[in-house]
Amino acid sequence: MTQAIRPTAPTRPTGAGATARPGATLAVTSAATLVALMNYTAPMLTLPDMTASLHTALSAQAWLLNGAPLGLAALLLIAGSLADDHGRRRVFLVGTLALGITMALGALAPTTLTFTLARVAQGMASAAILTSSLGLLVAAFPAGPARIRATGVWGAFVGGGTALGPLLAGALTSLNWRFVYGVLAVAALATAGFALRALTESRAPRGGRPDVPAAITLALAFTSLIGALTLGRDGWLRPGVLALLVAAAVLTTAFALVERRATSPMIDLALFRRADFLVSSAGALFTGLSVIGFFSYLPALLSRALGTSPMTSAWLFVLWSGSAFVVALQTRRLAGRVTARHQLAIGFVLHAVGALAMLGALAAGPLPRLIPGLVIAGIGSGLLNAASPRLAVESVPPERAAMGSGANNTARYIGSSAGVALTIAVAPAGPDTVIVVSASLAAAAALLAMVLRTRPRPRP
Repeated sequence: MTQAIRPTAPTRPTGAGATARPGATLAVTSAATLVALMNYTAPMLTLPDMTASLHTALSAQAWLLNGAPLGLAALLLIAGSLADDHGRRRVFLVGTLALGITMALGALAPTTLTFTLARVAQGMASAAILTSSLGLLVAAFPAGPARIRATGVWGAFVGGGTALGPLLAGALTSLNWRFVYGVLAVAALATAGFALRALTESRAPRGGRPDVPAAITLALAFTSLIGALTLGRDGWLRPGVLALLVAAAVLTTAFALVERRATSPMIDLALFRRADFLVSSAGALFTGLSVIGFFSYLPALLSRALGTSPMTSAWLFVLWSGSAFVVALQTRRLAGRVTARHQLAIGFVLHAVGALAMLGALAAGPLPRLIPGLVIAGIGSGLLNAASPRLAVESVPPERAAMGSGANNTARYIGSSAGVALTIAVAPAGPDTVIVVSASLAAAAALLAMVLRTRPRPRP
């Protein structure tokens, strides 16, 4: 039987000089998140030069893009549980150092295989950063307006990293694509140095042994799923793809069975009875499916249909992601006025409106016709980027904040991998078909966010 949520030790700073420094914590976690997202989006513009330099076969190019999502999806939940139980500062420092080292290895990679392995490791390091960051913020900021503002700023830097990654790549790829990853490696290592002095340890240990069987089962399940989504672009009915999909389903079922019997489960399955947790997870999944899937493929659509240069595509991309950054920073003004659930719904509606405003423009131009849609969709993404981390920590007990972040980000990046695969699958039907699919998914997500409601508890 699924375990009920148990009271555990409260989340609190630990160790010598354990007074949390909220401003420093927000600055360091936001900086690391910025670098991680810049690294995530950089291959959008480095891919052509990279594949030429590494002599990458066409069949292997998808893995250069999906290496980081594979590492993220495999480790996000595991990293969240480790951070809560064994120290969020510790996991954050390991993740930031590992990100710097693996990006340096990527910059020096001599072959496609070594670069792909470096990307998988970068995804794992990013998982440690993203999950522990929100846990550190929950420990540093009390519940209420201060925490809402902090999660909004953190969410803004998610959008900021998404915007700056392609710009940095576009600027440096003209010199050498390896410089992009070298510069980001230095930034990650510098952030780790600041974090060592600025962050205070916090944890909420539950006792018991680490849930190793569940961790291995879940990692294999997500690896199988991402592998199927990557290989499926060349044909969904191939035996290898079908085998991976079946393996993912079987391993996910096995994970649920293992968790139901675990004394210290990696994720308490009782959380899925909470409407807010379901909204948080579904919102993250649909953000990946409808928003990230569409915008990840937008540069390719622009290049094929309108012949835009990589840098032109990058600047158009900034109209969307830059708008998202500004709006997410301003969401603190909505504290106490708009719930995170309503903010999610509004964000998805605005994405749908913005996408539909681009109908016809991706196929025939001119480029200025894209601007209103990109800005409207960017405003929607800003609301999503601020609401998603807020709901991720509000939908779980405070002592499980990093785990909540892990669950949310897992859904987000699985959704993004599926979204890119779906976009590529429908792209031959034309850019307008891609737009309609993305808008329809966003509309469905908005409806779902409003339909799933917490039932009032009966009075004793």
